[in-house]
Amino acid sequence: MPTRRTFITTTIAATAAGALPRSGSAQSTPWPASTVTVIVPFPAGGSVDQLSRLMQSGLQQRLGTTVIVENKPGAQGSIGTGQVARSKPDGATWLMVFDTHAVNPSLQAMNFDTEKDLEPVLLIGTAPHILCTHPGRAWKSFADVVSAAKKEPGKLTYGSIGTGSLGHLTMVTLTKKAGIEMTHVPFRGGGPLLNDALAGHVDFSIASTALVNPQIAAGGLRPLLQTGATRLGALKDVPTAIEQGFAGFESYAWWGAFGPKGTPEPLVSRMREAMIATFKEPTIAAQLADNMQMTATFGDGKALAGWVTQQLKIWGDVVRENGIKAGQ
Repeated sequence: MPTRRTFITTTIAATAAGALPRSGSAQSTPWPASTVTVIVPFPAGGSVDQLSRLMQSGLQQRLGTTVIVENKPGAQGSIGTGQVARSKPDGATWLMVFDTHAVNPSLQAMNFDTEKDLEPVLLIGTAPHILCTHPGRAWKSFADVVSAAKKEPGKLTYGSIGTGSLGHLTMVTLTKKAGIEMTHVPFRGGGPLLNDALAGHVDFSIASTALVNPQIAAGGLRPLLQTGATRLGALKDVPTAIEQGFAGFESYAWWGAFGPKGTPEPLVSRMREAMIATFKEPTIAAQLADNMQMTATFGDGKALAGWVTQQLKIWGDVVRENGIKAGQ
């Protein structure tokens, strides 16, 4: 199982310093596009949508132009991503992605190349996954889940934001290690997943802390297990998978920003700087750290490209080894 220490620390540490905002005359140069569109390739309500709308106002101020957030969901994020890959590299169109970005090539045929047709801008941050249940259900621990699943293989259901999401692949790996069978229910993004999880329409939900922590804090969901190396401060009573006997098991969601391939470097750098400065605003930084429980990394384009290459290999292997197909 990939770990944060191996794949986050080594990839980002060497490049994070280069990602810090810089001042200069470029900041006073008018942005070449009268309107900037940030494509969110998922439905409204999910973590990518939340991040994009958090930074919208700050980008407008720093770029001096109108910024629009547009949801283009479908095919686990590949429809909206394909639109950006085919857009002109003129600074008018940008993309926010989630972890499915590095899994889609293993699951489906796409009309763009994930590594060649997009310009990496910023690796925003990471967060562990949380396995939750409705507070009205009987399960109080992951041991309870394992016990129930062994009694009735395949009966218990868990929802994720979709086939091939890291939440889904995390559960495929975890249930395999635990020797149990559960039925996966894919949703078309974080918003739809939350709706059904809060209503108790699925037995469990697996999602990043960025998505579910506000609902946990409000008492709408009961957390059973987290997949980080150590317990998060906001979830100090929730054991990690490692603590539950799954040595070395770690899994992290991640978020990144891209532009169309060939976007001029000055525009990429200025967009990166504007994003970082916006995310570092005290109120937004607190939202990321406290509400979403996200670890901000701010790795530059080189760090993001390296991260995606690693993720393509790691999770692609999980897809192939378990025979996962789109729509499963």
